[in-house]
Amino acid sequence: MDGELRGNPFLRGNFAPVRSEDDFDLVVTGELPAAIAGTLFRIGPNPQFEPDERFYHWFGGDGMIHALTIEGGKVHYRNRYVRTPRWQTEHAAGRRLYGAMGNPMTTDPSVMGTDSGVANTNIMMHAGHLLALEEAHQPFEVAVGSLDAIGYRDFGGKVTAHPKVDPRTGEMVFIAYADDELPLSAKVSWGVADAAGNLVRRETFDAPYCSMIHDFALTDRFLVIPVLPLTGDLPRAMSGKPAFAWEPDKPAALAIIDRQKGVSSLRWAPVEVGYVFHVTNAWEEGETLVVDVMRYPQAPFFPLADGAPGRESGAVSLRWRIDLSGDTPVATETTLDDLAGEFPRMDERFAQRPYRHAWFSGQQRRPGDIRGDCLAHLDLQTGQRQEWTDEGLGGVGEPIFVPAGPDAAEGEGWILTLLYRPREEISEMAVFNALDIAAGPIAVATVPRRIPFGFHANFVAA
Repeated sequence: MDGELRGNPFLRGNFAPVRSEDDFDLVVTGELPAAIAGTLFRIGPNPQFEPDERFYHWFGGDGMIHALTIEGGKVHYRNRYVRTPRWQTEHAAGRRLYGAMGNPMTTDPSVMGTDSGVANTNIMMHAGHLLALEEAHQPFEVAVGSLDAIGYRDFGGKVTAHPKVDPRTGEMVFIAYADDELPLSAKVSWGVADAAGNLVRRETFDAPYCSMIHDFALTDRFLVIPVLPLTGDLPRAMSGKPAFAWEPDKPAALAIIDRQKGVSSLRWAPVEVGYVFHVTNAWEEGETLVVDVMRYPQAPFFPLADGAPGRESGAVSLRWRIDLSGDTPVATETTLDDLAGEFPRMDERFAQRPYRHAWFSGQQRRPGDIRGDCLAHLDLQTGQRQEWTDEGLGGVGEPIFVPAGPDAAEGEGWILTLLYRPREEISEMAVFNALDIAAGPIAVATVPRRIPFGFHANFVAA
């Protein structure tokens, strides 16, 4: 049934799972730069057993890691499930037991109240630990080479999928939403693990409502946490309506916290209603915070509160400028570019600083389609945008920047991304000159089957 046509769109085509765990030496076309040595780790949802099509959501599948290791101009591919407690419980039973995104209404009574983490959204290295992350559980560590399970790392509670590693201090700063024993609560937490991976701070505050907060912004002094009206509601879920839904009548605001003072410094900046999955970068200019994001007019993938379908739309590059000089912070916004897209990335060495270059998976032909159909580079100094696409592309993944060297200028290096080719039912790792993506890939490593659509990737140098 791999890739077959089924009723649920998240179980069709390249959203459908692949259930083999493989090791392949890949055929490389072109020449891989000798300076690229390390592993591109990409993670995504891949249900171990056939889910209930009526309730399955893409965000709820078991995590699977795809590791593409580059060494000496060669590429080796390995994929493994993240063997979470949930995965192990279902594997031992030989069948599906857990409901969609932990929904107790669709969960087998035999596992009610047990760990349901899927570790399927992001994968990153901190303090020598390779961590698989998702919204509602602690990070799950896997071994760098084998991808074998090591287990949860304790950061005092939940950690969402987008911790930030401060490039100057080495600290990992994180947030968690609905962080309470009561499901879908309005509690939001933030915390810090030091450069050695030890938890040194964790605090909680009350948001106006339960918001799905996928990402946040970090500057040298501040966190900026978007509380936007993609809401969680337990009574609504227990009545059979959506656990998470788009409620545009609720206010949207940015929670601003001084990293040294903590939640006692919490201030709120109202913003126009919309939804943000991903932040590109943020920094300070005196008493002004600058935050670049990809923003949707309304949240995709989720219905309205009454269960009616939402209106799908694309996210575009947007800049918030937040003036902190008055009693109440004031946020203004500017559109940076009008090409719809997702998964924005930058040269992480310049995080928390003014920057020039950003890359994202663009949507030329299908605005709002998460699969992407082009690779885009935005020069924020000139305002110019480059794009690359190719006939027959069925998807362009998150673009990951690899610098040419530790002292290379911003943007001097390569972009690595995954491409999906539906006619051949294969995926490719493509390597581009980061500042000349329009010229097309300089090297391609072909995986002899497809890698299902997933979420985030990061490169770990050898």
